[in-house]
Amino acid sequence: MITNVRTDCRHYRGRLPCKPHKSEGVHCEDCPHYDALYGHILIVKLGAMGDVIRTTPLLHRLKKEYPRYAIHWLTDFPDAVPRAPWVDRVYKYDARSIVILEQFSFDRVYCLDKDVEAVAITERVRAKHKFGYRLKDNAVVPVLATVVGKDAAKAARHKWETGLFDDTSKANTQSYQQEIFAICGYEFTNEEYIVPVAQTIPFELPTGKRIGLNTGCGGRWPSRLWPEEYWVKLIEALRAKGYSPVILGGPEEHEKNLRLQSVTNAPYYGTMPLAQFDALQGSMDVVVTAVTMAMHLAIGRKRRLVLFNNIFNKHEFVLYGRGEILEPEPACKCYYANECPHGGCMQNLSVERVLAAIERQVALV
Repeated sequence: MITNVRTDCRHYRGRLPCKPHKSEGVHCEDCPHYDALYGHILIVKLGAMGDVIRTTPLLHRLKKEYPRYAIHWLTDFPDAVPRAPWVDRVYKYDARSIVILEQFSFDRVYCLDKDVEAVAITERVRAKHKFGYRLKDNAVVPVLATVVGKDAAKAARHKWETGLFDDTSKANTQSYQQEIFAICGYEFTNEEYIVPVAQTIPFELPTGKRIGLNTGCGGRWPSRLWPEEYWVKLIEALRAKGYSPVILGGPEEHEKNLRLQSVTNAPYYGTMPLAQFDALQGSMDVVVTAVTMAMHLAIGRKRRLVLFNNIFNKHEFVLYGRGEILEPEPACKCYYANECPHGGCMQNLSVERVLAAIERQVALV
């Protein structure tokens, strides 16, 4: 009978053999891969997918501060969360995961969402320290300074207030990463996104400098859409300059992208699984996109970026010195608006400005 099973090891999986045993046949008592865990940390960051991706820089700091701790992550988008060695266990927000997490004990829980479902599960999980947000009188509020310290509580309140009041949000000069690092008690020092190894692309790409044109922006804020005829003019202008434009997008943009392909004959490879889209976009020299998931994937792949923005505070985006943000001129007042009250301010972002920005980024590739 085996008497020494090290359940505190990072490799321990419970009902299944661990990887070192499967690969080398070792047992716990003489295993050179024994990695004792001192504790457990839970990140509660449910969505959106782009926000999950841009939360991954926090893992650099957590792994540095707590190298002997297991990191768990609860999310609506488990495919966006990096696995080992960064995150030990990833849970999709559902009833099964909630049952599991309610039985765990954590040393620290970081609730980085202000949504009631995220805060509710944070309240139910047992932990020594809880950062971010809590429930009081059936409402989501920031944690108390007496619980997490003055600075972390101040940061949680700051982000809470920017979500409640447009004028406070517009006055904010902190990036998203600065805000979430501060909520956890840290300072953001330009830590990069963490993304999986890119897949291979199963089709041949055009030669030359490839300019990826992500034509959509998601369905929540159609006010961000650039006019379709502008995309046609941009493709023609890029071709005239000797570049290779490639049309990109997801299911919501598919019909539009087919029209653009028909008119311009620019390559469009259709819709595809997220990992393949990520690899395709990662093969571009420059990516042109509105604020959407494609933006975060491009940042994660360290692509040069020309970013369209009209309804968000531009200070929230960190491009890591690899891109520039273009906004309509004159600036519009459609802040976080589904529809532009002035009939579409994105038409005030000219093709000539976008082309010039692309050329500036190509020169830096």
